Amino acid sequence: LVAKKLNLNLFETPTGWKFFGNVMDSKTLFGSVNYNPMICGEESFGTGSNHIREKDGLWAVLAWLSILAHYNKDPNAPLVHVEDIVKAHWKEYGRNYYSRYDYEGVSSSNANAVIDNLRKSFESLNGKSFGTFQVKEADEFTYYDPIDGSVSSRQGIRILFTDGSRIIFRLSGTAGSGATIRVYLEKYENNPELLNQITSSALENLVQIALEISRIVELT
Repeated sequence: LVAKKLNLNLFETPTGWKFFGNVMDSKTLFGSVNYNPMICGEESFGTGSNHIREKDGLWAVLAWLSILAHYNKDPNAPLVHVEDIVKAHWKEYGRNYYSRYDYEGVSSSNANAVIDNLRKSFESLNGKSFGTFQVKEADEFTYYDPIDGSVSSRQGIRILFTDGSRIIFRLSGTAGSGATIRVYLEKYENNPELLNQITSSALENLVQIALEISRIVELT
């Protein structure tokens, strides 16, 4: 929504900072469009820009100090806090409530059974309603890199809802002590009355939908 309103380029990439690196180097290494300056962000809130090929905590702090300086140019005006800026952002664009659940130590066979069950459910899930949530699309994310033309398949099972909410399932590590099934939950909310909920409460229904769709309790 932010990129669309501000007419900015947006890249949705798989997990891995290397995918950001390609966008950063689009002109210098690939002779393509120069997309810099750019901001990269990941689900653990790691952020960075094209000055380094990794998340940078110091850069993130300086970025926020720059934002605060922008909103506090008048020394005689009341101080604008980070909370004020964030709430103003939610008011304009809505809020995305987010959480991740990791099911660790799952046997490889059981973990694969969960993912296979989800793959078989794509057709039946499309258009299906779960309370107030309606599935817009269910698929397995494949990333077609617009910079070097590479294709990265099987990058996560996506359950996308018509309101902008989504559930993502990813399998991580299938050897040693077992596999980990990562469940990413993101609920979009633009009702002004519901922008200050506790995250666990906001995501409660989405959690139950994830468990129902994946049959993760039954299959593991």
